Amino acid sequence: MMSTRTLAILIFNEVEVLDFCGPFEVFSVANKFTHSLAFNVLTVAENISPITARGGLSVNPHHDLASCPQPDLLLVPGGYGTRKVMHNPTVIDWIKQVSSKAELILSVCTGSLVLAKASLLDGLETTTHQGAIEELRQVAPKSVIHTDRRFVDNGSVVCSAGIAAGIDMSLHIVGRLLGQDVAVKTAQYMEYPWPIG
Repeated sequence: MMSTRTLAILIFNEVEVLDFCGPFEVFSVANKFTHSLAFNVLTVAENISPITARGGLSVNPHHDLASCPQPDLLLVPGGYGTRKVMHNPTVIDWIKQVSSKAELILSVCTGSLVLAKASLLDGLETTTHQGAIEELRQVAPKSVIHTDRRFVDNGSVVCSAGIAAGIDMSLHIVGRLLGQDVAVKTAQYMEYPWPIG
């Protein structure tokens, strides 16, 4: 029997909606195609109060940083709010702490800026939203930055490009962890073209 992995998705004010909802959907739907619960998908924010995502969407996080169970997978999405989060020592310290015990660290879009501030991209390959490439070069000078890839898999750290690319990355991770058949069935259920290329 497979063990359930906890996937914690960090959310914050001005988070890009599809950055976190796309992966949330992928990992949640993947559970349909496994005999036991593969992923316990939850959201976590600095505080338990609602956050306001891009476009004014109000979201209630499942946990605050203090109550969040240790994630097996940590996903940091992007959005304009990353510019504030990347300078928030409370959040950065939490990311450093939980990432040291996590199986996988994932970023979508400008979530890579946050991972860079947590010193998790040094010596690795990465990517981000096309509009934030130069910003990532400044924050992650020790990283190899790809401008033409939907996602970059370093093994324990996987980064995707902007917004919808987080869905591609999430399907890739489902395939890695549960097999390509589950990833394909998940994509078909979502009516999302996969694999691409």
